[in-house]
Amino acid sequence: MNASATRNPSASPQAADVDNRDWRYAAIAMLSVRVMQGFIYWGGGSRRFIYAPAKLDPTRPSWMANKFQSAMPGALMGLDHLVAYMLQHFWLLYGGLIIVSAVELLAGAMLMAGLMTRLAALASIGLSIMLMLLFGWQGATCIDEWTMAAANLAMGATLLLAGSGAYSLDNVLLRRWPGLAGQAWFRWCGGSLRLPVSDATFRNLGLAMLAFVLAFDIGTYNYYRGSVVTPFHGGPVSPTRHHLTISGVTVSPGGQVRFHIYLDGGTPEAPAHVMKAELLGPNGRTLATWDTEALTKLPASAIRNDFAYNRFKAGPYGLAAGMGAEAWVTLPPSANGASVAGASALRLTDVNGHAFTGKVGG
Repeated sequence: MNASATRNPSASPQAADVDNRDWRYAAIAMLSVRVMQGFIYWGGGSRRFIYAPAKLDPTRPSWMANKFQSAMPGALMGLDHLVAYMLQHFWLLYGGLIIVSAVELLAGAMLMAGLMTRLAALASIGLSIMLMLLFGWQGATCIDEWTMAAANLAMGATLLLAGSGAYSLDNVLLRRWPGLAGQAWFRWCGGSLRLPVSDATFRNLGLAMLAFVLAFDIGTYNYYRGSVVTPFHGGPVSPTRHHLTISGVTVSPGGQVRFHIYLDGGTPEAPAHVMKAELLGPNGRTLATWDTEALTKLPASAIRNDFAYNRFKAGPYGLAAGMGAEAWVTLPPSANGASVAGASALRLTDVNGHAFTGKVGG
């Protein structure tokens, strides 16, 4: 954009940036970014409202709460507690999913049409940040969710600064009502004209936006995988290897074992399977064992899930669970009737041979 087109914030509609050759060229060059950013979010919202409404149906297996819960183990900034609270309050959960889906649908449609472009871009920035904090840790072969959120954040920031400027409903509105050029709200929310600020302020705003995008995207990447200022690592929460946290282990005098179990790592694409449970003594000696057959036969009353969506349940290969599932499990006295006096730990072994231990009384 040339200097003559960016000096006077109160330029008349006849000399507006919408008619400036350099501005229009830049706007045409940005068309693919604007339309695809819009399609990404419109696609997410339209799947739930139009093409796959079962995602918003609490009675269907594809109900969005399951995916929401799967994000809980790796959610940042305490959002795991917010997710848990929402999962236990249906009205808040359902209302939140409807609102977020509607924002995706409307913001995406507005970006594709170029209607109130900067306002829609700001909404897409908020969605990108939320998706990063919730799902950024997930991805079986690479951090797929981070890649999508990082790219969408940068695209949204660019569109917030640049607007639409070409082939947009903002342009149609401006040509129909030229007086909008003098309205600050239209210039900040629409996309036909440059922002009503000086060149120096626009530059500083652009650099501040760049700094935020770099800090947020690269910072989360380093946290999830390293490879920036630290060596590569698998992340605080692994997106590939299932991990179980065991707590609250108690053993009754009659040999009944009760414990809390949380599937807080791994891929949501496949369930975890616990195939063996062992009660250990202080020296590591096995006092009692519940094999796959015993775990498979656990009655529903022996498993009290914390949430109604991804759950622990008895399956054909022991205890099965979806990502983010939490439950209290009660094991009956061991079939061999062995003494459990002095038990110090409970060890669970999954289908891949990985063992997870919780202390009795811990």
